Amino acid sequence: MHSGVAVSAPASASAIAGGGARSEAAAASRRPGGIRLCGLRGEALARGSLRISHAPAAARRVAAPRAAAAAPQNGAVAGGGFDYDLVIIGAGVGGHGAALHAVEEGLKTAIIEGDVVGGTCVNRGCVPSKALLAVSGRMRELHDEHHLKSMGLQVSSPGYDRQAVADHANNLASKIRSNLTNSMKAIGVDILTGFGTIVGKQKVRYGKVGFPDKEITAKNIIIATGSVPFVPKGIEIDGKTVFTSDHALKLESVPDWIAIVGSGYIGLEFSDVYTALGSEVTFVEALDQLMPGFDPEIAKLAQRVLINTRKIDYHTGVFASKITPAKDGKPVLIELIDAKTKEHRETLEVDAALIATGRAPFTNGLGLENINVVTQRGFIPVDERMQVTDADGNVVPNLFCIGDANGKLMLAHAASAQGISVIEQISGRDHILNHLSIPAACFTHPEISMVGLTEPQAREKADKEGFEVSVVKTSFKANTKALAENEGDGIAKLIYRPDTGEILGVHILGLHAADLIHEASNAMALGTRLQDIKLAVHAHPTLSEVLDELFKAAKPKEGQERKPKHPPQLLLKVLSFITSVLSSKQ
Repeated sequence: MHSGVAVSAPASASAIAGGGARSEAAAASRRPGGIRLCGLRGEALARGSLRISHAPAAARRVAAPRAAAAAPQNGAVAGGGFDYDLVIIGAGVGGHGAALHAVEEGLKTAIIEGDVVGGTCVNRGCVPSKALLAVSGRMRELHDEHHLKSMGLQVSSPGYDRQAVADHANNLASKIRSNLTNSMKAIGVDILTGFGTIVGKQKVRYGKVGFPDKEITAKNIIIATGSVPFVPKGIEIDGKTVFTSDHALKLESVPDWIAIVGSGYIGLEFSDVYTALGSEVTFVEALDQLMPGFDPEIAKLAQRVLINTRKIDYHTGVFASKITPAKDGKPVLIELIDAKTKEHRETLEVDAALIATGRAPFTNGLGLENINVVTQRGFIPVDERMQVTDADGNVVPNLFCIGDANGKLMLAHAASAQGISVIEQISGRDHILNHLSIPAACFTHPEISMVGLTEPQAREKADKEGFEVSVVKTSFKANTKALAENEGDGIAKLIYRPDTGEILGVHILGLHAADLIHEASNAMALGTRLQDIKLAVHAHPTLSEVLDELFKAAKPKEGQERKPKHPPQLLLKVLSFITSVLSSKQ
């Protein structure tokens, strides 16, 4: 069965097969001052500070340069006798981001999609859920009589039209899906319909039921097939009374009482939606505390603000061993067992159950056996450069995997960042993505956001590596803008190294936390120390001053220089590059 090609992993970036690299002059313009800024520190717990390559430009290149196109458009002819320079399997956010950057680099690119463009995020995840959460936020404001009265406002009998709310979510998904499709067509990306399968080295077959398959070749292949909802054994999904987030986003009903199995991002956001629309919610969580993936201190406050004040109860330390859909006039039955002893605890009877137990990689049928690749719990193994590794631990040449399918960080924007990183590599510029600098957010009301390590993770790392950890916090109650909105509930927490001023993690609960986190994540990505960022100026009165006060509260040890790590001109050029990449995706 293992009939694929096995080769030794390259010792350096020069072994990565590239193509379509720009001229050295163009490359130099992307590396201001002759310095290449990854802005990224490598894998989360294993690497130190930001690394800057001082090697000569020629030594850092991976492939022979190729003249850049006069304008960003798909090349007419691929190099090396291949049909394409790059084929991407999966047109979600990750595949889309990679495709746009590939064309910018002069690569003839095709993307294969077996379902619809946009993947989970646009069609069954981030996008429609934010539409529902926008509605829940408005409903909370309109129903908060005390809040409105304190601002001199009066509102009577707010209500909602369920179908109109559902249409709002669906219309938003359709609009963003259309935008993504048009953005690729406009620059000449070939969108191929069908399910892609790797049939050999640099060969992909694709097709759909009822039509003959087609085979194409590509110098490089990126797998970006994403994930699907994970449903534990014993749970029967009917899509009506027992369902996953895929079904819930259609908002076909608003049950009086719904159980949500899992209290992570997905479960929390849907609890916000359902309680705002009038439902009572019961959480079922296998671990001993709610929101186990969050910083414990943030989770404790979030429970007080987002759960205890609402029509929500919960069961922790239990598994839903069996869930039976409602039928014949009987309710949904949920059998709970102790997570440790496996003894029966109780049986819940509810109107509906949402299964929010995480997501599983969608990697079946990709033909990985043809190239000697074995998945690990369904995830495709990759190295720090997103290069796929085979069953023997060797890199499979010219094959990459990004996004949920590799399991490194299951977030849409992480997939896009990984895709862009891969294109940098195959275009001749080595690039390693620091996943610790990638932010995450939960769009509840108020929001939760985070980047980097939690406090327990930071202290564990400090114990192993022998350094100190300090923590400072600021409150939204001290922020003028938050108080003007009567939204003082919230804190920001900074975890850092006092000996160096390195930011290890930032966690925020409060108004617009999802927007505020990016100052911290960009500081981490660029390797900015607290000694420097605490001197930055923030407009007054704004919510950004929550972060300003947080950074100023930090006390790096005396003797640390306040000399900018990078020349201001260099930072401006780096930020300009980041802005241009983000703009090209819109």
